[in-house]
Amino acid sequence: MESQPTTAAETGWRHARRANSLSEVYASIKVPAADASFWRKLFAFWGPGLMVAVGYMDPGNWATDLAGGARYGYTLLSVVLISNLFAMLLQHLAVKLGVVTGRDLAQACRDHYSRPVSLVLWVMCEIAIAACDLAEVIGSAIALNLLFGLPLAWGVVLTTLDVLVVLFFQNKGFRVIESIVAGLIVVIFGCFLYEIIASHPDWLALSKGLVPRLEIVTNPQMLYVAIGILGATVMPHNLYLHSSIVQTRQIEPTETGKRMAIKFATIDSTVALFLAFFVNAAILVTAAAAFHGKGHDAVADIADAHKLLTPVLGAGAASALFAIALLASGQNSTLTGTLAGQIVMEGFLDLKMKPWARRLLTRLIAVVPALVVAIYYGEKGTGQLLVLSQVILSLQLSFAVVPLVLFTGNRAKMGVFVNRPGLQAVAWAVSGIIIGLNVFLLWQTFTG
Repeated sequence: MESQPTTAAETGWRHARRANSLSEVYASIKVPAADASFWRKLFAFWGPGLMVAVGYMDPGNWATDLAGGARYGYTLLSVVLISNLFAMLLQHLAVKLGVVTGRDLAQACRDHYSRPVSLVLWVMCEIAIAACDLAEVIGSAIALNLLFGLPLAWGVVLTTLDVLVVLFFQNKGFRVIESIVAGLIVVIFGCFLYEIIASHPDWLALSKGLVPRLEIVTNPQMLYVAIGILGATVMPHNLYLHSSIVQTRQIEPTETGKRMAIKFATIDSTVALFLAFFVNAAILVTAAAAFHGKGHDAVADIADAHKLLTPVLGAGAASALFAIALLASGQNSTLTGTLAGQIVMEGFLDLKMKPWARRLLTRLIAVVPALVVAIYYGEKGTGQLLVLSQVILSLQLSFAVVPLVLFTGNRAKMGVFVNRPGLQAVAWAVSGIIIGLNVFLLWQTFTG
């Protein structure tokens, strides 16, 4: 299905749409007619949500979840839940923007803002993607070290080779990439299902942890970890990614067709993010059950957690499955990070770069600092770099969230699909919370 540019005056945009997002896979997957069964339609739209969910369970989340569970038990479980609810709302808005306007978030920003503002937003987004890629590189290197004893520096170098793997699968069709991502998520899910069963958590304390406590806000140290969890959970590049890949479905360009697409794409992402919530909660719960109150409250490092899991839990496979899940998480994030980088560069700059060159450039930006730290500082240094990458991601989040809420609440741009007043109020409230917490995090970071 070719793009059908309309006049800017009809859509509230300054310029007519010139190009499709991810043109090589745009509208490449057919969907059934409106009178088809619910399950057939859901299956057709199933996939993009899983790819987005990958960003919510990447290696960067692990350190913050481990620290939260080891230090404070199940208390911060409510923060993981709230973060995921925020994510569900924001990904729904990303779906609406992509389906209704036929533009991804990067293309929308380029049209709406002046050239200097667009370039600033592009740079901020590239920094976020580099930070996310840094987490993938370090996470995969740590996993290879834990599983095979491969030195961290060699693990970091080896991760550059996944450029070739990603390119190979990108040429096989979008459904193939979605299937690979789904398979790796099943591996991660299965590993942590075992970890939870083996850790024998206190189910009553766990259920109480899902209810927010005032202590989270009044205790500065707990609040700092809570903000880190929020920053690690809601990923800015996912908003760009989702607004694009939802357009891989060949929908009818009518109000009915768009409503159907929004409905099923939202179900897809919401269910997928519940899986992401389970994984993040499982990491925190495992850390709480295994380490909190047992002399290991200071565990916040992935390698330390791996060493302690088997002796503490007495479950032989605990450490191995932990490392396997980490490797699967890192490789999954690589796939989606590649696409996000392509979407951002093409959308903001209207510049098409060969996928191998784009991926190599992004990966080298992440590999160089990771390699230097791995060589000179070892495990502790890479662990600290992993946490730093999440702080950077947290600070970039506002620059993606505010434009998204602004655009989807603009009737001239969205027409009948504009956010209703209640939804828009909640969206701005979520944005305000995110911005406020990030400002506090920045202040805490620089004042010590």
